[in-house]
Amino acid sequence: MPSTISNTLAWILEAFEDDPTYIRKKMFGCDAAYIDGLMCLVAADRDEPWNGLLVCTSRERQAALIKDLPALRPHPTLGKWLYISQGDPDFEGTVTRVNALVIARDARIGVEPTPRRRARKPE
Repeated sequence: MPSTISNTLAWILEAFEDDPTYIRKKMFGCDAAYIDGLMCLVAADRDEPWNGLLVCTSRERQAALIKDLPALRPHPTLGKWLYISQGDPDFEGTVTRVNALVIARDARIGVEPTPRRRARKPE
């Protein structure tokens, strides 16, 4: 049965709809954007700290992104990714800039998705 819960932040991912490599997937009730096979962003409209934009990156690339986008912070639960809360005064400006970096294929954004484990067949 399809989910009837709609993500109020799904508009963030509309910027990628013309990209032939763009795939949108549900992830824990949020929406994830994949470009060129890499998971790049997660739009989350749940309770804090899952109410904003998560930028998929590595810890090694965080400082450079924060230098360019100071409103981003390490996510309090998923510390390897960066986050900006929907309540941040610079939310929309930061989203616009992050989307531009994703479209430009900035190497600091995007992680290889973890392959799903196959369920074992009962014997």
